[in-house]
Formats: sequence, C-alpha cells, structure tokens
Amino acid sequence: MTGMAGFFRRNPEFEVSALTVDELEAAADLHHSRFFHPWSADEIHNLLSQGPVFGFVMHQTNAWIGSPLAGFVLARAVADEAEILTICVAEGFSRVGIGWRLMVAALQEAGIRGSEFMLLEVDAINEPAIGLYRKLGFVEVGRRKAYYAHADGSRSSALVMRRELG
Repeated sequence: MTGMAGFFRRNPEFEVSALTVDELEAAADLHHSRFFHPWSADEIHNLLSQGPVFGFVMHQTNAWIGSPLAGFVLARAVADEAEILTICVAEGFSRVGIGWRLMVAALQEAGIRGSEFMLLEVDAINEPAIGLYRKLGFVEVGRRKAYYAHADGSRSSALVMRRELG
C-alpha cells in the first residue's frame, strides 16, 4: 500500500475516524439512502459488536456538529482473510475521494489485524465502484448470478473481487 498513505493528506476538509455507536443512526440513514435493502442501526450495531468487525466513517472537519456522514465502511478480518461488508458514500460526496480513503483505511486495518487478502462483493452494474476497486488493486475472482435485487424487480450479478494485502 505504499503510495496510498499520502492520499490521506489530500482532502484536509475530510477526516477518517473509527465508527462509534454514536454514529450508528447516521450510518443506517446513509445506508438507507444508497441501498435497496438497507441495514438498520441495530443491524450495524450487532455487526460492529463482533470482535472481528471494524468500521470507519468520514466526516467533514469544518462541518457543524451533527452533520451527516460523508461515508462509512464496515469490514471484518478473521485469521488471514478480510472482507468489506458494506461501504456507502453520500450522494453529494461522490467522486471526491471519500470511497478511496475509506477503503484505504479498511485495507490498512485488515493488514494490521493479520489478514493476507481482502474480499468484497459489488453489483456488476455499479461501474464507479468497480472502477474504484480495480484502481485499488482488486481483481474479479468470481460471480454470483442474479444476486442483487433492485426496486424495479430486476436482478444483477455480484462480482466477487479480491486484493492481496502486504
């Protein structure tokens, strides 16, 4: 991950920090705004309460208290394997490096926890996310056909992607 650490210094108006229980409602609200099957604050809390699960949030450093999250990521690291459980970036913050910085934080934490690789699943029609993951070094290792259901009743495949750590 050499070279990625410098990215944390590029957008000083945003700050990455650990996801806390005080931010669960905001995280659930953001998840609801971005996914057809959103997770509740209780579901996020139940995941975060598990030892192997960790999360990061992105806030604006100059924003007012109680401002909405710019994004968050939840991941799990068990033994030598890590996985992204979910990542959300608020619509108004797309394409400014929020997703990149959250993913870098998750990749670094997974490495610290001893993981040798990270997995994730992404909707095959989510081209911006797939582009981000490829830029971060993830490669497709499988597909799950008709995995994601959409509001219009259609279904799309999930790409399973993997990235070596270290």
